[in-house]
Amino acid sequence: MKKFFGSIVVSAAVIGLMGCSGEGSSEEGSSGDGDALDFWIFGATNYEDLADQYMEENPDVKINVNFIEMEDMHDNLFTSVSTNTGAPDITMIEVSQISRFLDAQDRFYNLYDFGAEDVKGDYLDWKWNLAESTDGDYLMGLPTDIGPAVMYYRKDVFEEAGLPSEPEEVQPLVSDWEGFKQIAEEIHEKTGKVMVDTPETLFAAIRDQAPEQYFNTEDELIIDESPYVREAYDATVEMIQDGLVGQNSMWTPEWGTDMAEGNYGALLAPSWMVASIKGNAPDADGKWGIVHTPEQAGNWGGSYISIPKESDQPEEAYEFIEWLVAPERQLQSFNDSGMFPSAPAVYTEEEFLNTSDEYFGGQNTAEIFAESAETIEPIYMGKNYALVHEELMTALTNVAIEGNDPDAEWDAALERIQSQLERQ
Repeated sequence: MKKFFGSIVVSAAVIGLMGCSGEGSSEEGSSGDGDALDFWIFGATNYEDLADQYMEENPDVKINVNFIEMEDMHDNLFTSVSTNTGAPDITMIEVSQISRFLDAQDRFYNLYDFGAEDVKGDYLDWKWNLAESTDGDYLMGLPTDIGPAVMYYRKDVFEEAGLPSEPEEVQPLVSDWEGFKQIAEEIHEKTGKVMVDTPETLFAAIRDQAPEQYFNTEDELIIDESPYVREAYDATVEMIQDGLVGQNSMWTPEWGTDMAEGNYGALLAPSWMVASIKGNAPDADGKWGIVHTPEQAGNWGGSYISIPKESDQPEEAYEFIEWLVAPERQLQSFNDSGMFPSAPAVYTEEEFLNTSDEYFGGQNTAEIFAESAETIEPIYMGKNYALVHEELMTALTNVAIEGNDPDAEWDAALERIQSQLERQ
């Protein structure tokens, strides 16, 4: 807890943002004998609609759903639980942030105290375990969605290179990273286009297949001794230097333009990337296909729902979140918002199994995502995951855009990381 509180800069302006920095329903009234439950959310969810549904079924409960941008929400939550001021009754926490808040688990209710053990079997083991303490006695949050990674690819680019383009033909070609690189070289040779959109997605896809990443379970940095992250870095560098990887950063206008115009062969990304592909390339329906990533899927994204200790209605809050993330509602969230379920029972539902997407040539996208989800191995991320990732992305960007020496960039990134960790 010393490190947790030592990094806080309390700001009256930040505190003032609590509960009013986003859009959402603002129901007034009482929940049981108390006030309305305040619920912080981020991202594209259907939780406002589900909260309305819950209130219709439970008229004595009132829920305020407040949408806040993800980074702001986590910063606000960090400040509020640290100062015991302004925390909501219920909050989403993104998977890469869960270890950060587990470090302050005394500021959140233990969901095992409310019977969470009874629903543990409803969710993928690896997803559930990421929200547990290392001794397994404490549970920070109930699982929402996940982000199983797949390979989205441009059929027209493959055809331009004289390659097969249907999923059943493409999958064997990219079953491992050696095959993936061979296809990348052929596409580049025949079309002049890169294979991958950006260094970040390639690096993440390789890194997420490793049994460990940036930290061990004691939150000790291990990238200078464990081989896996450096191997992912070197593999990404090799493809960059071979001219097989684009240079635009994710979420930039240029990145979206490349997606729309088919300027690369493949996008290694999670299930939730469907919305971005369709949004950036609305006229490219039928030009995209989906297969599994080479070798094994990793997970990118997803979240949990937790109850801060400031809530004076934890029982009512828990009853709502257990209902909200139950398999039946996860199917609703998938249908309404594309949130991929962490409850495997959904994968056998007829409504789920019959999901097809004409944008992707009528493929059963849900089945592909489900198959990927069930191959994912749990990875400890650590409370400083984002810090390390950002510095490694800086290094890879400098290699890709500036042509800098990759070994020097790795060493510089490691030095920056260690310096920042020492100041915490």
